[in-house]
Amino acid sequence: MPNMDNFQVLVKIAGGNCNLRCRYCYYRSHCVLGETGLPDDLLEIYIRRHIEASRDQTIGFSWHGGEPALYGLDGFRKIVSLQNKYCPPGRRVLNGIQTNGLLLDDKWCAFLSEEQFVVGLSLDGPEHCHDRYRLTPAGEPTHRRVLESLACLKQHGVTVECLCVVHAGNAQQPKEVYEFFRSLEIRWLTFLPLVEIMPDGAVNESTVSGEDWGEFLCTIFDMWRDGDIGVIQIQLFEETARVAFGVERSLCVMRKTCGGVPSLDSRGNLYSCDHFLQPENLLGNIRDLTLTEMLNSNRQMSFGRAKFQRLPAKCLNCTVLDMCNGGCPKDRVLLSEDGEPGLNCLCSGFHRFFLHARPFVQALAELHSGQLSSERP
Repeated sequence: MPNMDNFQVLVKIAGGNCNLRCRYCYYRSHCVLGETGLPDDLLEIYIRRHIEASRDQTIGFSWHGGEPALYGLDGFRKIVSLQNKYCPPGRRVLNGIQTNGLLLDDKWCAFLSEEQFVVGLSLDGPEHCHDRYRLTPAGEPTHRRVLESLACLKQHGVTVECLCVVHAGNAQQPKEVYEFFRSLEIRWLTFLPLVEIMPDGAVNESTVSGEDWGEFLCTIFDMWRDGDIGVIQIQLFEETARVAFGVERSLCVMRKTCGGVPSLDSRGNLYSCDHFLQPENLLGNIRDLTLTEMLNSNRQMSFGRAKFQRLPAKCLNCTVLDMCNGGCPKDRVLLSEDGEPGLNCLCSGFHRFFLHARPFVQALAELHSGQLSSERP
């Protein structure tokens, strides 16, 4: 059964409002025109119910968009005030914000530092890679402005994780992309493959191919393994290493079941996942139901189990199933060789990478097992 005690709600605090027009944005088609962000009464209801539903000592909030900084600095001060109001004694709140960085001036960075926010900064690598898709509404580049925001965040000591979308424009330059982040002394790094599905079910020309995705991951993995273990934390590599220690995967796309990362829009509607915003995946509204009720509903449980239940036979018989679990359901748009639906369009890339990383994982597992044996009386 899916375990919904550990959840992460992606809150569209500013609705779909954004000061960029990224050519690969998937959220704009789901936005309501004229959204102004989560109203004050809904914000308070949500924060209270989120804290009530959380079982961890540290209560994590994730503010997304659109561009969440459009909610305003005063808006985020209000968020922190409400969290302080409802947080029980002896527990703490940790906020994360995923931003394009364009609005982060000195006042913003000082606030984020003081309140110990973790900032996810969208940056697709060197200038020619980043500015291919991440443009202003007027079509202007943004790379320079993002680097200025990164420098300001660093100056204020804010924890920054860079999120790099891997698309057709940067996938074939893995060494250049990784060296770029190395040069910025980035400590936390996430690579997110771009998959854009057209109405006919095919992927478009911006989508990273499975072959390029595999080459990208293997190349960077070797560079990381040979020089940056303990220096740079790369999300997918950290997730892969978790297999060695026999612990639950923290990244939803690598878990056997999903559903622990729902999405809350600015009207208070909670959906099963940020990539499944259709009416059949609406769990309810935060005004009417608690988070616990919605996350543990039959609809959400069925959504979570379907990830594994709908795997094609090719996946069930795969030698790296324990490391992959089929990947994200939104990307399962291919037919397997025997015509069965549900194969991930990045399958060839993930398969290559996990086979490539398996000796490293096995070595970690043996080391971990030896440590446990030496600790036993």
